[in-house]
Amino acid sequence: AFERFSAEKGINPAFVEFLAPDGIMFFPNPVNGREFWKSRPASPAFLTWNPTFIDVSSNGALGYSIGNSVYRPQGRDDANAVYGQYLSIWQRQPDGNYRAVLDVGISHAKPEKIETEWKSPTDSGKELNARKSSAADNVNSFFETATRDGLKKAYKSFAAEDVRALRENQFPISGKNNLLSETKKDKSKIFFTKRSVFFGAADMAYITNSYALTKKDNSTEKGNFVQIWKLRGGRWVLVMDVFVPIPEK
Repeated sequence: AFERFSAEKGINPAFVEFLAPDGIMFFPNPVNGREFWKSRPASPAFLTWNPTFIDVSSNGALGYSIGNSVYRPQGRDDANAVYGQYLSIWQRQPDGNYRAVLDVGISHAKPEKIETEWKSPTDSGKELNARKSSAADNVNSFFETATRDGLKKAYKSFAAEDVRALRENQFPISGKNNLLSETKKDKSKIFFTKRSVFFGAADMAYITNSYALTKKDNSTEKGNFVQIWKLRGGRWVLVMDVFVPIPEK
C-alpha cells in the first residue's frame, strides 16, 4: 500500500499518510515523522519495501514489521539504489486503523537476493499476559547489565533465541548465537543516556533510547536505538534490536 501510494503521490505524502500523528523517525535523532515530511520539498525519490517478518501483540493493539528497502534518490529508474532494512512499529489508532508510531532503517550493500515472502512467529498473539506483567523490569536490568558487564552479557541474559538485530552497513543478524558472535568482536563500553519512549501492549513492548559507545581507541560513537520485547512463557525477552549511530560531523 505504501509503495503504491508513494508511486502515485510521492514519497512525502506517503509517509504523512502512513505515520501516526506522533510517529517517530530518526534523522538521525528522533523527530516527528509527519512534520518532517510535511516540511520537506517535494522529492523525486522512489522507495520500495516489502516485509519479511510480521508480529502482532495478543490484544491486537501493537505490531511490527521488518523487511527490505530499496531507495532510489532520483526516481524509479535511478541506478544508484541504496539497499537496506527497515523496522516499522504499528499501533492501532482510535479509528481502528493501524499507523506507524516508529519507523527506522539501516543501509547495507546490495544483497545477492531480496526476500519477497514474509512470515510470523509461531507464538504470535498467544501470550495473553493475564497477570499484566511489564517488560520494564527486564528492560532496566538489560541496561544495567550492559553498562556494568557489556552488551554480550546483556544479550546472553535477555535475548530470545530468534532475536533479530540491525546495524548500519551490515546485513541483518538473525539468532542469538550470531548476535553474541558479532558482539564479541566489539569491546566497546556502552552507556545509555536516557529512556525516551516506552510502550507496552499485552505481550509486546518497545523502547527507544540514546546511547554512547566508548571504543578501544577512546573514540565515542553516539546514537539511538530501538528494542522490541515479547512475553514468552511468562518471561520478557528481547526479540528486536536496532542501533542507529549519529554520523560524526
